[in-house]
Amino acid sequence: MASGPDLFVVCKSCGSEVSPYITECPYCGTRLRKRAPKLERGGPKPPKTPRPRLGPLRAGEIPGIRPDRRPYATILLVVVPIVLTIVGRAGWNDIATLIMGGPLDGDWWRPVTTQFIYGSTGYEVAALSAVALFGFLLERRHGAWAPLAVFLIGGTLGMLLVLGVDEGSVAVGGNAGALALLAAWSVRDLLGRRHGIEDDSDLLGVLAIASLLVLLPLATEDAHALAGLGGGLAGLVMGLGLARMRER
Repeated sequence: MASGPDLFVVCKSCGSEVSPYITECPYCGTRLRKRAPKLERGGPKPPKTPRPRLGPLRAGEIPGIRPDRRPYATILLVVVPIVLTIVGRAGWNDIATLIMGGPLDGDWWRPVTTQFIYGSTGYEVAALSAVALFGFLLERRHGAWAPLAVFLIGGTLGMLLVLGVDEGSVAVGGNAGALALLAAWSVRDLLGRRHGIEDDSDLLGVLAIASLLVLLPLATEDAHALAGLGGGLAGLVMGLGLARMRER
């Protein structure tokens, strides 16, 4: 085993202790050696790791960065009500067949389609903003099927609750589906906080949005409180199942 250089050497001329890495004594100028000793390298080199290789770039990608998929399901949930609003205001009279108001009389689709119809712009903006936000977050976490399933199941159950308790009332819009999306997305983080897991979720902001959706029936007759209650409860139940599923 090779030993390293001495800590110092003694000049034979003046007896001074000097560094072993110099060739002349700094005190008397006597030549100590022809050249300074070579420094030993500090251990073996670490093995080279191969650089990761990315697949061929897609359209619009930046080299080295793979963007998330676009939230197509959430876009669909937002675009369909906007299109129906434009068509309805353009004079399509049959849009009334999509609204739930009173007994179904065989029109089984009304609890589903009525969620995409809005009677006021403010209600539509508030509800669709929540759908866009929490639908996107849920779709990024679980995939396109999650926001579609949560919105349609939660919203439809909310409308059926209205039909069972207050059959003669009119209920339109997506406050039930929006609350279902909000609740389903929040369950995982609420369970995490309960077990001491820290995250970056702003649950106070979520609470503020939930309060706005719950209070929408006070601002417009189109939104029904029972629909929001049913949608929120359904979202909590579905959120418990989603929290146990593997995220993509």
